Amino acid sequence: MSKPALYIGLMSGTSLDGVDAALVGFTAAAGTGTVTPKLLGSHFLAFPTDLRTRLLALHDSGPDELHRAAGLSIELSRLYAAAVNALTSEAGVAARNVRAIGCHGQTVRHRPECGYTLQLAAPALLAELTGISVVADFRSRDIAAGGEGAPLVPAFHAALFAQPDRRRAIINIGGIANLTALHPGVAVTGFDTGPGNLLMDAWAGLHLGQAFDRDGAWAAAGTVIEPLLASMLEDAYFAKSPPKSTGRDHFNLAWLEGFDVAGKRPGDVQATLLELTARSIADSTGTALEVWLCGGGTHNRALVARIGALLPGTPVGSTAQLGLHPDWVEAVAFAWLAQRALDAEPGNLPAVTGAKGPRILGAIYRA
Repeated sequence: MSKPALYIGLMSGTSLDGVDAALVGFTAAAGTGTVTPKLLGSHFLAFPTDLRTRLLALHDSGPDELHRAAGLSIELSRLYAAAVNALTSEAGVAARNVRAIGCHGQTVRHRPECGYTLQLAAPALLAELTGISVVADFRSRDIAAGGEGAPLVPAFHAALFAQPDRRRAIINIGGIANLTALHPGVAVTGFDTGPGNLLMDAWAGLHLGQAFDRDGAWAAAGTVIEPLLASMLEDAYFAKSPPKSTGRDHFNLAWLEGFDVAGKRPGDVQATLLELTARSIADSTGTALEVWLCGGGTHNRALVARIGALLPGTPVGSTAQLGLHPDWVEAVAFAWLAQRALDAEPGNLPAVTGAKGPRILGAIYRA
């Protein structure tokens, strides 16, 4: 068997907790042309608190935005390079043996309705610092073709997790949650279901001084405020038909504070936010006969339990049971997208994003 082609996937998502770096080997199956990815190593590098604060601040309009964005792109790429170099060192892999890095970048604006999306990164600098070619800016081509530019992971979910006799939903719970419907004989569909962790994290930061509600314990101790939940679920995004995508531009603390939460028990608000995430996910699963979760939200025991309770009779498990640890699915997906770009293969699914057709995604920066 020939040696697998090596790629690295980098993901720093809406939760703004840090950089996920995955070393991935791709092996072509004899006679089929199918390329199968395998996770060979991983490394997580947390964002410094000050960097996270400045990235969050850039989500809102403010002074000197262009300079701040450019400086943060450089700072982020130095952090990306540190994660890559740590990963290759731990894995004992020379940079020259890695074909490319797939770098999603850090989303600070996602406005497909205005024709643009913005992910911070300095891919040319990342190529210089690592000595590895970089593929970046994956969303823009899909948006140029009339699509949402997101979610992009359903194409990867389909390549890795689809089975001819299984009706599955793959749900990634990051800052935003997204769903991929894998139904035999039917075109793959997918969309952002709404907030994943980001509102719960923001509320925990505001009232607990913590980055997140560990295991959902604080939410589990509260009581869902049903009128508040009903008001939140009336947001037009939830009723909108796919293709659709969202982010911090829409769901954020200002959105939450618009529901007059100041006079309510913070723990009850947290319980309501957990229910909002669980309900919007469960309501989106359609006729799936099994549900598989990935992303940071899989560590929130209360959230996972609530999703299961809302889907009685439907097995709800982790993608670890399908062979890929839930913490690394997105990073592996961007290694896969980089591989697709270098091999001139499309990486989007028009049925998911609404683009006019399949497109090769990403700009390539040669080392």
